[in-house]
Amino acid sequence: MKILLANPRGFCAGVDRAIEIVDHALDAFGAPIYVRHEVVHNRFVVENLKQRGAIFVDELQEVPDGDTVIFSAHGVSQTVKNEAENRDLRVFDATCPLVTKVHLQVARHCQNGFEVILLGHKGHPEVEGTMGQ
Repeated sequence: MKILLANPRGFCAGVDRAIEIVDHALDAFGAPIYVRHEVVHNRFVVENLKQRGAIFVDELQEVPDGDTVIFSAHGVSQTVKNEAENRDLRVFDATCPLVTKVHLQVARHCQNGFEVILLGHKGHPEVEGTMGQ
């Protein structure tokens, strides 16, 4: 069997979109821009964004009230969205549209009485965001 790998392999469209959102926010508002979780699992991209003024945080409590925060491509739970709204944070949601689609499907199935079972890595932002819908 012959296996061919596409080269170069780039980011998915959702990650490209998230990186662009952080870039545009830095251009429009200047540093610092807070980003909840790294937008991509790529240290070179993350370091470049840090050098431009992006501050990556694990929890929303690390973002000063009234500042700008960007949700990563992995998405966030409804609780995180509500907290950001209650703290008057300027939010840019860079959640991948495909992840958002999963969030909406999970919420719809739960509302319709289905039990949803999600297989994923415990503690991964995408899993936490999906389970928090």
